[in-house]
Amino acid sequence: MIVGILKEPQGENRVALLPETVSLMIQSKINVLVESGAGTNSFAGDDNYTEAGASIHTRDEVISGSDIIAAINAPEKADLEKMKAGQLLVGLLNPFMNPDLVNDLKERNITAFSLDAIPRSTRAQKMDVLSSQATVAGYKAVLDAAGRFSRFMPMLMTAAGTIRPAKVLIIGAGVAGLQAIATARRLGAVVEAFDVRSAVREEVKSLGAGFVEVEGAQEDKAAKGYAIEQTEEFKEKQRQVVHDHAVKADIIICTAQIPGRKAPLILLKKTVESMKEGSVVIDIAASTGGNCELTRNGEVVVHNNVTIVGNSGFASEMPVDASSMFGKNLMNFLKLFITDEGDLDLNFEDDIIQGSCITHNKEIMHQRVREALKL
Repeated sequence: MIVGILKEPQGENRVALLPETVSLMIQSKINVLVESGAGTNSFAGDDNYTEAGASIHTRDEVISGSDIIAAINAPEKADLEKMKAGQLLVGLLNPFMNPDLVNDLKERNITAFSLDAIPRSTRAQKMDVLSSQATVAGYKAVLDAAGRFSRFMPMLMTAAGTIRPAKVLIIGAGVAGLQAIATARRLGAVVEAFDVRSAVREEVKSLGAGFVEVEGAQEDKAAKGYAIEQTEEFKEKQRQVVHDHAVKADIIICTAQIPGRKAPLILLKKTVESMKEGSVVIDIAASTGGNCELTRNGEVVVHNNVTIVGNSGFASEMPVDASSMFGKNLMNFLKLFITDEGDLDLNFEDDIIQGSCITHNKEIMHQRVREALKL
């Protein structure tokens, strides 16, 4: 079995596999082709890959010579046109938001697995790239906020007097939110966190943060730990509670997202206008619309002297650890259908293989994707 690693698009510093993971794959009888320069932005040169056992090729050679193409971001249409029928594609394909990509994959008879569709289960934890990359994002978001904030984060006792600690509000207590809480607490801030899922209350409190709860949230066991869409009545109540806490905060980190849907709008313009001047909002849900009404993806907006940063690419800003974790997740996933002899064995009875497969044999396999595309 041959796995091909492509150089990611401009602006993406991560790579799907670092040399450290390539060497493990070689030991598992999986050959690896790497596009020249693929790891440069993650500080892994072609020589490092060669030493690990991979071979370096042009982009076209990697695409044509691989059984499986592994990438973080979905390849461009021009790359898909060079892929052969029956080839496998594995990456973060975001199929719910990319109907044209899904249809292209189907028409070209490419078997595609989207790592952001892997079912949430104990068995799948070691393959959960969303969690590993969210860990990086939550950590980096707080550091970015601290760098933009005009005051200290911790309480300081100085000869010039006592400096009070910064107040941080975390919106969303998933993996990114919990990491943001932990990082802000390490920096000495007073932290509160809001989430519609009451089940995360104890996790939030165990990290030393207060839990902001709005009564009446709907929860669904079938969502397997993810947040679900709420009623308009609840959303209105939620926005008021968030408003009351936001106006007292110095820094807000927005992380709330719903898989396959637009991010919930939680922080309204009127709330931002009531915040203290010099406050900072970091919105890592920006790529799916953002939790803040004023968020612009990939932009920094200053409104009423409040800085709003729309950045869903924090993982790319820490490419070494982010790539390392992604590669280990990827390898664990590939082991599901690559045998000890290095052969392909797609068992669609396996819940993880079935749950993450988007297209196969010119069919859209994923039921929620079919529903999203109204098929």
